[in-house]
Amino acid sequence: MKRMRNRRTILGYGLGAIITCPLFASSQESKFEEASRSLDLATASGQVRGAVIYVRDSKTVFTRPFGDAKSVDVAFLLGSISKPIVIAALMTLYEKGLFALEDPVKKFIPQFETGGRDRVTIKHLLTHTSGLPDQLPQNAQLRQSHASLNEFVEGTFQVPLGFEPGTRYEYSSMGIMLAAEIAQRLSGVEIKKFVAQSILEPLGMKHSALGMGDFQNGQTIPCQVEYAAVESGGGDPNSKLWDWNSKYWRELGSPWGGVQASAPDVARFLEAFMESSHSIFKRETAQLLIQNHNPPSLESRGLGFDSEMSASCSECSPKTFGHTGSTGTIAWADPVRERVCVVLTTLPARAITPHPRQLVSDCISKLPV
Repeated sequence: MKRMRNRRTILGYGLGAIITCPLFASSQESKFEEASRSLDLATASGQVRGAVIYVRDSKTVFTRPFGDAKSVDVAFLLGSISKPIVIAALMTLYEKGLFALEDPVKKFIPQFETGGRDRVTIKHLLTHTSGLPDQLPQNAQLRQSHASLNEFVEGTFQVPLGFEPGTRYEYSSMGIMLAAEIAQRLSGVEIKKFVAQSILEPLGMKHSALGMGDFQNGQTIPCQVEYAAVESGGGDPNSKLWDWNSKYWRELGSPWGGVQASAPDVARFLEAFMESSHSIFKRETAQLLIQNHNPPSLESRGLGFDSEMSASCSECSPKTFGHTGSTGTIAWADPVRERVCVVLTTLPARAITPHPRQLVSDCISKLPV
């Protein structure tokens, strides 16, 4: 396994050395075509089985499938790009005055109160400063037993907090899980349906669902799970019934990683937060989601969103927002340059460095407007 990982890393750097960003292409569309060339190489070599790119700026829309993705409308498992989509659904309830960001979680989930949990607020959940871990210690066992989302929620009542809420940053999928639980309790609607009703349907995201939705065979594309993280079943021959491609996981609709969507749909979601849009939120609420809420000493985070995206978008402005996904995805919007970029692949993010999604993202970010 170590030898294979090293080989993939070298291959990744090889691709990076080949790709250069076109600065003088004859048209804006041809610039994007050239910038996405690493996906041609990666899919032709078999390194990436399938990918789709979508780029839009003030002048041009460019989208294209690669490899096993036969259409730009094929849905990919987004991984953590699911988080801002689910939190956006929760924030529709904020606009209705049903909660405040400083409300303690226990106000809505009374069982969440011991071991310092009474000091955890909703904003802590949304900015990864709650003290909850990314995954529960029994994550693999829960997935092996095909646990319900409620069993994951109950697990957050026992797991010790890693620090005093608000004092540190630690990426937490379980924090997003609890936020989704609050959305369910306040709305009275199952989270999968609530996300569809409040976000996907209003935005016309017809090729998207939290869980399987109405997807039929061939409308979604499998992940290259052999390169996935251990906690996702990667490298475990016994994980076929609970890994990213399993019927259980695809239907569960985990709020922290279970949205399946096409690249144009992800772009449509991001565009809803551009200053010229605000099609589902008031301007103030939209800005609240994408602006940083953490102090300078901690990693910057919006509400569900990654703000600034400096590690994923080398030449983007500080106002850029979006997210990445461990399944091999990246999506960002730069309001200053009026540019949206979505790169969805089947190759898990940890498989190679640099990942083709990163090469494309960086190249797109460097193109002139």
